[in-house]
Amino acid sequence: MALTGASVLLSSSIASGQATGSSQAPRQSAQQQLRIAAASSGGSSATRCQRRAEARQQQQQKAWRCSSVVDGAGASMTVDNESDAAPVVAHAGEVARAAGVRLDPSPELLQLIRSADAFTFDVDSTFCADESIDEIAAFLGVGEQVAELTAKAMGGSVPFQDALAGRLGVMHPSREDLERFLAGHPPKISPGIPELVLLLRSQGKQVFLVSGGFRIVIHPIAESLGIPIDHVFANTILFDHDGAYDGFDPNEFPSRSGGKREAVQHIKKTHGFKTVVMVGDGITDFEARAEGGADAFIGYGGVVYRENVAKLSDWYVFSIADITTALSQ
Repeated sequence: MALTGASVLLSSSIASGQATGSSQAPRQSAQQQLRIAAASSGGSSATRCQRRAEARQQQQQKAWRCSSVVDGAGASMTVDNESDAAPVVAHAGEVARAAGVRLDPSPELLQLIRSADAFTFDVDSTFCADESIDEIAAFLGVGEQVAELTAKAMGGSVPFQDALAGRLGVMHPSREDLERFLAGHPPKISPGIPELVLLLRSQGKQVFLVSGGFRIVIHPIAESLGIPIDHVFANTILFDHDGAYDGFDPNEFPSRSGGKREAVQHIKKTHGFKTVVMVGDGITDFEARAEGGADAFIGYGGVVYRENVAKLSDWYVFSIADITTALSQ
């Protein structure tokens, strides 16, 4: 299912102003930003860029237009600051329930996840509370161009391999660039993830990370939570002998559309697993829920709510703790 249209960055600050949507925003600093990516059937690239520029100029306003969230099948919204999450996520929950999203697990699903051999997690906007590719792009000064390509990749409107090549082509990250980024940007683990990983391991369930992100970013995250490196499936950035960007490894499963399904199939075959659960926020994560792949897909909206993905989920949660609670009962 495609996500088309523009991504609009809407911000609020301590300056006064009137709310323009159906909800009133809490007071926030200029750095506490709410990003709403609303699907739209029309609009040129120039128009989208103009909208972004106009939205950035609104950083001295208090308003945010939550009504944009419900426009279009691919509507989505993102909370960029944890302190802002409660009212925004509550509103997203109302939107999801009205759209018929399965916010309560069925008895059959509960039985399946409790008996699962393994859980596989997307990393960006699921296991971690940010999009590492977008963060690296911003660090390199090309954030807006790359963020638009990320939205298209996660919404499913372009093949993932094309979006990955396009983003890296814009970024052109050297080894030194990435080392500097990692030194100054510690990972933002999503709330509840350490507890869930600990519970899964205590129950004898294996944990895997299947991500369209980069190994150079994800390996330290996996190691910090005791996840073996051979349980990580992600993309490898290639460098030449001088450390300059030299492409990416096309043999990695997550480098292409449908690659996450292939990764889960490989995991099941290699380890002899019968039941595997996929947890993620994007359409590429849902793609793992295919024949021979994941047996259930839990959509996660604690960072980004994408209605097209939410509607496809066997169960959709806005809190990782909900999964932990379900497995504990």
